[in-house]
Amino acid sequence: MTRLLAFVLLVITTGAAQGEATGHGSYAGFHSREIKALSASDVEGLQQGRGMELALPAELNGYPGPMHVLELADALNLTEEQRERTEQAFERMRERASDLGEQVIESERELDRLFAERRATLEEIERLTDQTARRWGQLRAVHLEYHLVMLTVLDDEQVRRYVHHRDQPDNGHGDRHGHGHLH
Repeated sequence: MTRLLAFVLLVITTGAAQGEATGHGSYAGFHSREIKALSASDVEGLQQGRGMELALPAELNGYPGPMHVLELADALNLTEEQRERTEQAFERMRERASDLGEQVIESERELDRLFAERRATLEEIERLTDQTARRWGQLRAVHLEYHLVMLTVLDDEQVRRYVHHRDQPDNGHGDRHGHGHLH
């Protein structure tokens, strides 16, 4: 399930609960969004090729991500070659992800516009939601792919250290993860 779908379900559930309590649903702030289904931070993350938790199946099962490998470069004792390969992988991932992110934004914009202009038909909804889901899926696959790439860059000991550092309650990068381990 994509982060967007999870977010929409959370909003619907929260809105329904608030609606029961107050007599109406609340989407305060949503109406002013350029694209109703995407927050400003979602749009920025998509444009910049950020992970946006799309690679959690890999990350939480001990597959290192290039950005975090670079953050932990010293702790992992990366060689110069490994650092260069990781930087190249990260840049390729970011470029591909930002290109796909722009496509996701455009699909979401088009879906939003369809409703805003009162042109929604079942055929158009099906076409646009299929297109949007396909693009989100492609974006997720790109992020997951580069977690696999990192297994060709790091040795087994470095992967174990990566998992150990990412498992720490406060790893010094401002995020707290309860990551799984390699099997």
